[in-house]
Amino acid sequence: MKSIVFMISVMALACFSMEAGASDSTSSELYLQAQRNGWQAQKAFRDCLDFVNGWLAHRDPATGLIPRNLTQSNFWNAKDSAADNYPFMVLTTSMLDEPRFETTMKQMLETEQRLTNRLDNLPDDYDFAKQGFRTDEYNLHDLIFGGSEYVKDGLIPLTEWLGPSDWSQRMMGIEESIWKYAPVETPFGKLPSDDFEINGEQLQVLCRLYWTTRDERYREWAFRIADYYLLGHSPISGEKLSLDDHGCEIISGLAAGYYLASHTDQQRREDYRKPVYAMLDRLLEIATNEDGLFHMFVNPQTGEVLRDELTDNWGYDYNAYLNVGMLDHREDYIDAVKHVLANIHKYVHYPWEGNGADGYADAIEGGINLLNRLPDDSGFGWVDDSMDILLAKQRDDGVIEGWHGDGNFARTALMYALMKTQGVRMQPWRADLAFGGVVENGALYLALRGDWNWRGKILFDRPRHRDYMHLPSDYPRINQFPEWFTIDENIVYEVTINHENTVKIRGADLLDGLKFTMDANSTNYIRVNPVQK
Repeated sequence: MKSIVFMISVMALACFSMEAGASDSTSSELYLQAQRNGWQAQKAFRDCLDFVNGWLAHRDPATGLIPRNLTQSNFWNAKDSAADNYPFMVLTTSMLDEPRFETTMKQMLETEQRLTNRLDNLPDDYDFAKQGFRTDEYNLHDLIFGGSEYVKDGLIPLTEWLGPSDWSQRMMGIEESIWKYAPVETPFGKLPSDDFEINGEQLQVLCRLYWTTRDERYREWAFRIADYYLLGHSPISGEKLSLDDHGCEIISGLAAGYYLASHTDQQRREDYRKPVYAMLDRLLEIATNEDGLFHMFVNPQTGEVLRDELTDNWGYDYNAYLNVGMLDHREDYIDAVKHVLANIHKYVHYPWEGNGADGYADAIEGGINLLNRLPDDSGFGWVDDSMDILLAKQRDDGVIEGWHGDGNFARTALMYALMKTQGVRMQPWRADLAFGGVVENGALYLALRGDWNWRGKILFDRPRHRDYMHLPSDYPRINQFPEWFTIDENIVYEVTINHENTVKIRGADLLDGLKFTMDANSTNYIRVNPVQK
């Protein structure tokens, strides 16, 4: 076998044992699949780093911030630059380029807070030519909308992956200011807006922040929004509802509010149950096609489809169904999700949002999140085929389409790569590394290869919903990074190297990373199997 340096803690060394023998045919096939997954992950990771390099080439020389778009938008703004593009540069570098993560990305965060905060922590547009705000006066609605977009689309996924960080602090600061200046009077208290998108975003954020911090204000604010809609202003009470980018936020948001009530306020759970069911039942009845895909716009009152085009946010909408279905054992809601996943393979070449990269990214992300809970072979095949189309949209300079939606390309490509590695990463990462994983009967099978000698750590994922977010369960939600194979610090694992060397390691030690040395052009196989509490 190839030479391997396998270093573990002194505690783990005491548990060392040896196991000899070649792999059987089943494990051989699993390792071959892991190799194939590694090649797919390798390309996605490379493309994400190319995206970062491509966009950083267009930074403003004075501030170091990126422009909103590459044509006629020479300014940084919260709802686009900060929400959709910059955060996925942060995520990419956190996984693939730690030095740049620790320098450039943190510097950009410090700069955008210093330059763009307009009203307490609420950011406003910063014009590079003026070296100041774009407008002489601020618009409160725009500030709240920009802050809400930044928090929900950008800072929540960062927090879901990184845990507590400078970015989670930025998120909580923005939330403080959104609710300090909430302008809309209602019988339930002041709200940030009367808009489905803003209030839906806020529900999703607040429900998670409550669990993360146990700050009662977040729960009170979340219930204020949920009360407003579920006890008087249901999304299905009007004549037009979007199942697309804007309206889908309130659907998943209200499901998150129902989840929060179910765990912390039983009376509210009872009060919310009927209107939540009525909303979900009505939309299944009128808003889906025969394969379960949602149309973009419907009239909930008449049942008329107002726009026949299918929304790329279908998976975001179905998060609500899977959330409530799992919570209340509603098999009809779970079956609805299974139905769309079994049929999504028919839509490989569907022109999501006019065939743009952002449309494909949203559609794929939503699908991956659902497939993480309800695996479907044809659904996974659709993801592979759709990712080929999405990745092919990147230009040679790393830029995808030259607008803020490019960040969503990287978000989804990272999510795809992590699915293919089962959440495993290699530190330091290099472009020549190909590593992928497969899980079978609870065990992880990894295949690793590089063109040159490599020494570093193999990093495994952890149950982030529990350890970082402190959620009662990993409920389906928008803008999360799904967990695949996770290491529990309280479990002992058997780690087998190239079918021969086996060691028992505690999960707490394994989460520090598996130190490993790999020869050039050698393929290495690792099996990680939980064996005891």
